[in-house]
Amino acid sequence: MRCTLSTSLAIASCLFCSFTASAADKPNILVIVADDLGWGELGCQGNNEVPTPHTDSIAKNGIRFTSGYVSGPYCSPTRAGLMAGRYQQRFGHEFNPGPQAPDNFGIKQTTIANRLKDAGYATGMFGKWHLGDGDSHPLKRGFDEYYGF
Repeated sequence: MRCTLSTSLAIASCLFCSFTASAADKPNILVIVADDLGWGELGCQGNNEVPTPHTDSIAKNGIRFTSGYVSGPYCSPTRAGLMAGRYQQRFGHEFNPGPQAPDNFGIKQTTIANRLKDAGYATGMFGKWHLGDGDSHPLKRGFDEYYGF
């Protein structure tokens, strides 16, 4: 009984502490998606020919995912899969926009930005979206700020 009560108090304390954490306790999340960037093109990956000091600093002070692979061969499906956290083939976004594919992301998909906003994060998207306009526009898909094309 004593062990169970102690364990319950410890768990309750941990839960209370996790619910009272301030916004400063949340880690910053930065995702960089670059079309056609080869593995060895950054200084943090061993390239000494082209200086990439800011990217190198981010890599040095953060978490690097060095064994990740995209789940699609084109830019729009890759972005769709990343934004949804799902294989894009499962929701019909297998090609770049054109005759064989819709020109939008699909409003049924929840984005990583939606989930981060629900967790209390401020979100921004800058650069190439390539997932459509209208209801698929980044500002309607969970991003607070957007500047790009």
